Amino acid sequence: MYNEAMHAMGVEPSVIRELFAYGAKRKAEIGEDRVFDFSIGNPSVPAPVSVGRALEELAKLPPAQVHAYTQSAGDPTVRTAIAENLNARFGTDYTAANLYLTCGAAASLSISLKAVLEGSEEVAVVAPFFPEYRTWIDSHGGVLVSVHARESDFQIDLDAMDAAIGPRTKAVIINSPNNPVGTVYSRENLEGLARILERKQAEYGTAIFLISDEPYRELVYDGLEVPWVPDIYGNTIVCYSWSKSLSLPGERVGYILVPQSVADWENVYFAIAGAGRALGFVCAPAVFQQVIARCVNEPADIAAYERNRELLTSMLDDLGYDYIAPQGAFYLWMRSLEPDAKAFSDRAKAHELLLVASDSFGVEGWARLGYCISPETIMNSRDAFAALKAEY
Repeated sequence: MYNEAMHAMGVEPSVIRELFAYGAKRKAEIGEDRVFDFSIGNPSVPAPVSVGRALEELAKLPPAQVHAYTQSAGDPTVRTAIAENLNARFGTDYTAANLYLTCGAAASLSISLKAVLEGSEEVAVVAPFFPEYRTWIDSHGGVLVSVHARESDFQIDLDAMDAAIGPRTKAVIINSPNNPVGTVYSRENLEGLARILERKQAEYGTAIFLISDEPYRELVYDGLEVPWVPDIYGNTIVCYSWSKSLSLPGERVGYILVPQSVADWENVYFAIAGAGRALGFVCAPAVFQQVIARCVNEPADIAAYERNRELLTSMLDDLGYDYIAPQGAFYLWMRSLEPDAKAFSDRAKAHELLLVASDSFGVEGWARLGYCISPETIMNSRDAFAALKAEY
């Protein structure tokens, strides 16, 4: 009657969204100010004023100029504007021909995997990882290989990655700044990964793609550099979204970049275009293509996230919690107070603390806290965190 595999994905709960829905229910029952919801990465910083102005300008144009289909890969003038922005920032020479516009980073990842996987090939991911990686890899016939990060700092464990990559490896997915940990992979760490991938390609006579998932690229603290990955490894495909940098998560607009450094890049780009067609991801939202063209040079506003990071880490330090200090994004990775992260998360709910257990991210014994919330929520959660700690 229906596709059993798709049915299984439909009924399988998303731990993050399930907790978010629970939070919405509790807020309606007892009041928003009494629920401390750290569950989901919905940016609390408003979109820049320039986004509103762009929408006002576009609303005054003839509808056919604004709402009509664009080329499947996106409006060439918009792709050119994005390419020029990247060239100015990274000293590259991209053009519209390197860019395929998408319905956000989720579509970018799904399209890229569909484009490169040819069968039951392996995709290595660094654990902890965004849970939907497994869904996209599975749905395109791939096999996820989980490679645990170094637990001391959650950089890529190069020895573990070396051991995990074999003749069936088709791609490696990295995410920096990282969701859920907030780690930014150093240039040295990425250069080590590149050496492994280059050696493995030569050894097996295969192409291994590095898919760099970058929706948090601009959300970085303390002057840290987020290295431009295509400069480090040639066969890199970049997946991006403006969900976080412009606070537009619900508008679903992003891109896939296939640099000239990718082996046989033009044919890889055509595979991207074909995968977008096969999945129905053609012509990203036309209005927001035009918004991006007008706002592509707008800097991300991270001041609120920096303040929230300081509030949260200071509070957790005072209370004696163990965590990884976030270098980017807007998540904090906190050690669970018992080995069973799900049980810990459930006990936190009794104090109206909504913390995402680490199991769905591919590791045990941790919890993710999203601090893209109001500072008042963080400050008011102190007693709840103290009471939770006292239970242990």
